[in-house]
Amino acid sequence: MTQTNENAAVYFLDRHLAEGRSDKVAYIEADGEKRSITYGELAGQAGRFAGALYRHGVRREERIAMIVRDTLEFPVVFWGAMKAGAIPVPLNTLLSADVYEAILNDSRASILVVSEALYDTVKSAIEGNRFLRTVVVIGDAPEGTESFDQFVEGAPVEATCDACADELAFWLYSSGSTGVPKGVRHVHSSLQATCDTFGAQVLGITEDDLVFSAAKMFFAYGLGNAVSFPMSVGATTVIFSGRPTPDAVSAILAEHKPTIFYGVPTLYAAMVNAQEQAGGAPDHALRLCTSAGEALPREIGERWEKIWHAPIVDGVGSTEMLHIFLSNRPGDIVYGTSGTAVPGYEVRLVDEHDEDIKDGDVGELLVRGPSSAEGYWNRRHKSQSTFAGHWTRTGDKYERTETGRYVYCGRADDMFKVSGIWLSPFEVESALVDHPAVLEAAVVARKTDDGLEKPAAYIVLKPGASADVVGELKEFVKEKVGMWKYPRWITVVDELPKTATGKIQRFKLRDVEAV
Repeated sequence: MTQTNENAAVYFLDRHLAEGRSDKVAYIEADGEKRSITYGELAGQAGRFAGALYRHGVRREERIAMIVRDTLEFPVVFWGAMKAGAIPVPLNTLLSADVYEAILNDSRASILVVSEALYDTVKSAIEGNRFLRTVVVIGDAPEGTESFDQFVEGAPVEATCDACADELAFWLYSSGSTGVPKGVRHVHSSLQATCDTFGAQVLGITEDDLVFSAAKMFFAYGLGNAVSFPMSVGATTVIFSGRPTPDAVSAILAEHKPTIFYGVPTLYAAMVNAQEQAGGAPDHALRLCTSAGEALPREIGERWEKIWHAPIVDGVGSTEMLHIFLSNRPGDIVYGTSGTAVPGYEVRLVDEHDEDIKDGDVGELLVRGPSSAEGYWNRRHKSQSTFAGHWTRTGDKYERTETGRYVYCGRADDMFKVSGIWLSPFEVESALVDHPAVLEAAVVARKTDDGLEKPAAYIVLKPGASADVVGELKEFVKEKVGMWKYPRWITVVDELPKTATGKIQRFKLRDVEAV
């Protein structure tokens, strides 16, 4: 009996050739050389990259580290490695050399593919590495490295190797919002699982969509947005290697006219503020937007939809679950909530004893579904505590309303008690952002002279707003969310520390002196 090849590259890449999409444009670059590539060309180039890996002695399951910007080479390397049975490991392109050194040693990658603009940062991280055999640079190759063009030149175009659905396909490193990134291992079936659930049943993505993700392809949210979702249906994706500033993103939405846009709360807030200052109606063709990374404040969602006339589907996902598993959906959006479980997933809220809690109480969110990771690399204890049988601990605290919707309360390690009652930093942050002078806010616990924990807030003001507003913010929050929840200290800062995914790194604020 012939066994079906369940390598993910068959479904996401090879299938489109058989279904007549060889000439369909898969990717368009919005910057740089503004190149484009069809599904047929992508399949050929990925097959050639697989051939180049074989030629360089790469064996099955060897790791191929990717420090690659959002350019055409990203999907070529990602799918090419998978076609060869190797394990692509996309890495955050904004890390420091020390972190790269730790990850490259931890993953034991044998090949590193890096964008030329990032090589100077990476250079010191690879000195003395015992595992790397070849460093491939996309662009001009410095001494001791090989250019991407040289690496693939003359290599045979290889067919996709056989793989089973439960075989390891790729790794992602967690964004490190609470510390050092962890290697998260995913199997071949996980990618299609996210497409069959969130992609098909929430986004409703089709072959006719043109999509753009401000969130980069190196992490789980962006990988689904710009790689697996559009390639599951044969859609076209606009990619941008630069920094997704409000001006840059607005220009892309106006020039390329994508129908689906994927962003993060920080970007939506900045774009809303910029558009309100500019006045007029933005030029776009959006039918739907999504948000993840952190919970989207109600006010930002409502203001965005009023300006852009395109709803934002806010949801929550994780690197461990690969993409969004709890979400609002078109026609059923309540801003300020994370919606309900995505079809195909189950969620539950539990207390510290893993007992289910009643509606209105705050508990830790657990999820189970078809895209959960196989575990962490080299972190057995952490794997055992996070992956509890079929259930995955998210580390997020949530409340379920009487209507069955889930309301984000904060990370489990961000929650703290004030006057004996649990306080959600996110609730106080949302209240602060409701003030017309505040653009962003982060709240952490800080001890008083008596050793009691109270909220301390760090805020970013909107352009033109005066720091004098701090005096009225405490009363503003009291009226919004309650007398005991107001921040005892408020500090104005230029920016909040964040991961590349847009998550606020509150742990970096806990040791900062508030005023």
